[in-house]
Amino acid sequence: MNKFCHIEIPAPNLDAAVKFYTELFGWETQPMGPTYVFYQNDSVGGGFDADMKVADGGCNLVIEVEDIPAKLKEIEAAGGKTVKEKTAIGNEYGFFASFLDINGNRLSLWSKN
Repeated sequence: MNKFCHIEIPAPNLDAAVKFYTELFGWETQPMGPTYVFYQNDSVGGGFDADMKVADGGCNLVIEVEDIPAKLKEIEAAGGKTVKEKTAIGNEYGFFASFLDINGNRLSLWSKN
């Protein structure tokens, strides 16, 4: 109870979004119609919605990864864009970076090291 249970990501280019997240993060997907695809990962699942508009300033979704610089290289090679390079969060909270996905959604990465 009271946990995130479903996160929808705007995906005007639905096919590109599915390819981007499945290749970079290994998420499993299931089409649910012409404008919606469910995704599932090891934590919380959700959907890519072609009918949603991309908006800056909305919620920030954070994805845990092993190696932030390596993942940012993969993201850029897949058509995404780095917005903020790996940055320390205090002395004990790990590191984060931010990127734009293939549709222009801003998300972040987090790692302990």
